[in-house]
Amino acid sequence: MVANSLTERDPLAQIRSQTAAVIPAYQDEKHIGDIVRRVRQQLDHVLVVDDGSTDQTAQRAREAGAEVIVHNQNRGKGEAIKTGLGYWFAMANPSRRTAGRLDQEIMWVSLLDSDGQHLPEEIDRFLAAVTSATRPTFLIGNRMNNVTAMPLIRRIVNRYTSGRISRLCGQEIPDTQCGFRMVDRQLVPELLCGGDRFEYETEVLIIASRKGYRIESVPITTVYSDQVSKIHPMRDAIRFLKLMWRYRKAA
Repeated sequence: MVANSLTERDPLAQIRSQTAAVIPAYQDEKHIGDIVRRVRQQLDHVLVVDDGSTDQTAQRAREAGAEVIVHNQNRGKGEAIKTGLGYWFAMANPSRRTAGRLDQEIMWVSLLDSDGQHLPEEIDRFLAAVTSATRPTFLIGNRMNNVTAMPLIRRIVNRYTSGRISRLCGQEIPDTQCGFRMVDRQLVPELLCGGDRFEYETEVLIIASRKGYRIESVPITTVYSDQVSKIHPMRDAIRFLKLMWRYRKAA
């Protein structure tokens, strides 16, 4: 009763209690346990979607306290995110909550990567942005205020793609390639289709924009350590160009 009373008086605590995390993961046994433990210090509900890993990713995530869904084969980051969004959307159903799975209605989903590139401690920045939002908002991290730690080629590609996507979305999005995001539950049904791999993260920005959402950028820290990019430059560049052509044609 006291905890509920405190939550009602503290908007940030209320948003936190209504937010669940989705962490898509593939071959990340080295980092996933630490990431899950740190996210659980911020949020009560953490889901890892293991996208067909052959290492101990799923086991490490469970040991750290996450709920885990495992794809039986690698289906792509987009599919992993959709699996996670769909799971929390289903869990938000009142009948599921009364069955004892959740004690709070899930209104927001926090998305972050499994490789340590996003700091779980900065989830609070997204929560604070939600409390001040005055219209439907899709939140995305922005690393471009301080790019000294970002490899030069990524910096160039990011600025180019962000410029093109911003024009297509009709609003400025400085860092469209950032996977650290926060999604309004009401938008989730619109995001359960679309691409299955990295192009999906671009597509959701276009969908959100066309549904009238403001894309708000949240400054975050740029972190690059020992992670190996899972992007395939040629294949994913072709997918990106096809996606842009399709949405320009539909505009």
